[in-house]
Amino acid sequence: MTETVAAIVAAHRAGTVSPSQTVARSFQRIRDHNDPAIFISLRDEKEALAEAEALSAKDAAQLPLYGVPVAAKDNIDAIGLPTTAACPAFAYSPSHDATAVARLRAAGAIVIGKTNLDQFATGLVGVRSPYGIPTNPMRADLIPGGSSSGSAVAVSAGLVPLALGTDTAGSGRVPAMLNNIVGLKPSLGLISTAGVVPACRTLDCVSIFSLTVDDAMTALAAMAGPDGADPFSRNCPLAEMAAFPSKLRLGVPRPGQLIFFGDKASEAAYGEALKRWTELGATLVEFDLEPFHETARLLYEGPWVAERYLVIKSLLASSPEAIHPVTREIIIAGARLSAADTFAALYRLQALRKIAERAFTDIDALVLPTAPTVYSTAQVLANPLELNSRLGTYTNFVNLLDLCGLALPAAIRPDNIPFGITLLAPAGQDAQLASIGRVFHADTGLPMGSRSLPQPRLAALPARASGDEIAVAVVGAHLSGMALNGELKALGGRLLESTATAPDYKLYALNTAPPKPGMLRVEAGSGSSIELEVWALPAAAFGRFVAAIPPPLSIGTIRLADGRGVKGFIVEPADVGSARDISAYGGWRAFVAERVAG
Repeated sequence: MTETVAAIVAAHRAGTVSPSQTVARSFQRIRDHNDPAIFISLRDEKEALAEAEALSAKDAAQLPLYGVPVAAKDNIDAIGLPTTAACPAFAYSPSHDATAVARLRAAGAIVIGKTNLDQFATGLVGVRSPYGIPTNPMRADLIPGGSSSGSAVAVSAGLVPLALGTDTAGSGRVPAMLNNIVGLKPSLGLISTAGVVPACRTLDCVSIFSLTVDDAMTALAAMAGPDGADPFSRNCPLAEMAAFPSKLRLGVPRPGQLIFFGDKASEAAYGEALKRWTELGATLVEFDLEPFHETARLLYEGPWVAERYLVIKSLLASSPEAIHPVTREIIIAGARLSAADTFAALYRLQALRKIAERAFTDIDALVLPTAPTVYSTAQVLANPLELNSRLGTYTNFVNLLDLCGLALPAAIRPDNIPFGITLLAPAGQDAQLASIGRVFHADTGLPMGSRSLPQPRLAALPARASGDEIAVAVVGAHLSGMALNGELKALGGRLLESTATAPDYKLYALNTAPPKPGMLRVEAGSGSSIELEVWALPAAAFGRFVAAIPPPLSIGTIRLADGRGVKGFIVEPADVGSARDISAYGGWRAFVAERVAG
């Protein structure tokens, strides 16, 4: 079954299916599905097929998204396709890919189109677009969810296995629940927002829709990393997913604090989800949800609406009729906010952040409903503001509090409406959420998306350092079979994996005796992928190993091809001097082999 990202990449690498065949299948499915409201623009099919065929000249093993068709929400720039933000009067032709899109392409993905959204990413409903309302493939009378409506529907309907959304107030999570798929909202700044039309620039993030948690993490690893073009990006290395912890503590609201707006089916489904967590071994710990609710109210009642106003200020002045009336009503309020309002809200938010930090003292993650209830398109069109606000009950506070989130399918209710939960944790814990979320999702046994696809068997995680070990990457004479490898073994080291860096490095043959390599980090994507090995050392031995490292080498954080960060040997720019650039060899082993042969 070549439906998940993992299965598609495996089939492409094995040669049983070609990338061009997979891309052609996506275009055919889009035609067969015949919902013109899902995509605002599609790429020329022949052009996309040619790009897929050109992948054959590359090393498939180094492309984690080798030949995977991807869709991007139409507030994210993709060269060759207009960016509209679902407003024709705002449309422009970008000269560059958004950084997130560029990194997906560098990982082997094929962008095939731009998806519909609530105009200017304002809304959680998916009905505020002049390009139509995407039909929810789970139940046609339901809203598709927004603002990333087209992206979520495209994944659920099997048109693409992976799609980008954005998430400021829940736009990457609510549509995931309504379409029975996974929605990953990363830590702020983990994925660059350069090339993304802002909603609230200080809170925006690029989100990921997929059929499985593992697929979402593969995409996250490909896109994660700092970006000089985005002042809000962070250098926050992505950790590895780990085994399900033996002592997991999950936060649940105190009795009486949950709101379902009378939806008994959703309330029951949440209770069943909590029961599933306890059966998996988790301990449920009560926490006070009220400060989180207060934070949520700041998003639309506070000064952050002014950020949305800044984006379309000129268009509001020149062509107000070009903006969806509901969107216009929401955003125009931003013009009335003062600097004093802004600072008062910032002061209160800082206090609420401290309260939220304390809530996580004895809790690994919060587990909440993704949305408290579900509405039909007819209901939302009749009452657009109030019902939209209700859908954000458990999402609006997340970015304000600098949390990461993972929305997971949890149940299909008796009325055939999907229900989902969201895991939340402080920024930087994306991999930890994925580690527990993937187990929960697999345990539900739910079909994936709207096509009743069975979930694949949960893949084994790569070997990793245990609790008393530290992982270290080696690129030179400490590699297996080379002169200094015995030092690692003598210190109790064990090989975890052979892999490569992200294409962000140059390798130099340093002018030292004996000769050794120096690996220098350069601008993302402008270097080479360098062969390395990751070894696990006991913590005490790691200290001795590092202390013995001779200059000009030092230990820093190295970004691997899949986006993970690991400690390893690096060299500073000032130390390479007249050293020979040997990056073209792809690693020290190949360079030494040529020297010996010569």
